[in-house]
Amino acid sequence: MSIPVAVADLADALDDFGAGYLLSTSADGRVKAVTVEPEVVDGVLVITGPGRGSSANIAANPAVTLLFPPREPRGFTLLVDGIAEVTGEQARVTPETAVLHRPAAHSDGPPAPDGCGHDCQPVGGGTA
Repeated sequence: MSIPVAVADLADALDDFGAGYLLSTSADGRVKAVTVEPEVVDGVLVITGPGRGSSANIAANPAVTLLFPPREPRGFTLLVDGIAEVTGEQARVTPETAVLHRPAAHSDGPPAPDGCGHDCQPVGGGTA
């Protein structure tokens, strides 16, 4: 099951997750995953010190994914797809789409904090 997350609600959504992973792809198609803790600044996810490998990948292919695993078993994963650029010591990811995802087999996982049940997960002040 996937629940869309409004890009405007990403800062609120990230409050529910710890560190995540930046997934980038090299020119020859190899995926690189590195641990990141981005900050949302003016709607952009800012990653400090992305590293040489990730920076090279972003230069070759700016399409990236940020993956934030659930903190509890069978919880939702936050997936953010976007376009990245490296400027100085930062990678800046402009998000295009974001979803909360978990397989249907995990629908018995933890419910949303506001009690909306197992099949929804609101982000920020809105509802899904």
